[in-house]
Amino acid sequence: MRRDPRSLLWDVREAALAIQTFTQGMDLIAYEHNALVQAAVERKFEVIGEALNQLSKLDPGLAARVPDLPHMVSFRNQLIHGYATVNPTTVWTISQTSVLSLINVVQDLMGNSV
Repeated sequence: MRRDPRSLLWDVREAALAIQTFTQGMDLIAYEHNALVQAAVERKFEVIGEALNQLSKLDPGLAARVPDLPHMVSFRNQLIHGYATVNPTTVWTISQTSVLSLINVVQDLMGNSV
């Protein structure tokens, strides 16, 4: 059975919202000293990257509307497979600079992909 592309967008949105929740009220120093939050945030980035990778296979046209999708999938691969060491500062920076715009894009696509 073919998966509905909207469910993949939902996975992305929920993981991104979780990242916001996990890091709320933190700064970089607090993040760097909290291994539990680091692990949770990295896991949610893995979910985002996998969902976007699946979306690109299932509905390439819809996936093309997600800015920087290849970078997000690549980031997931780095986190999981260790192609390159990803330090906590990098993960923190991405969580603080990219997640909100990703939520907005995905939310818009969910509303328009019916």
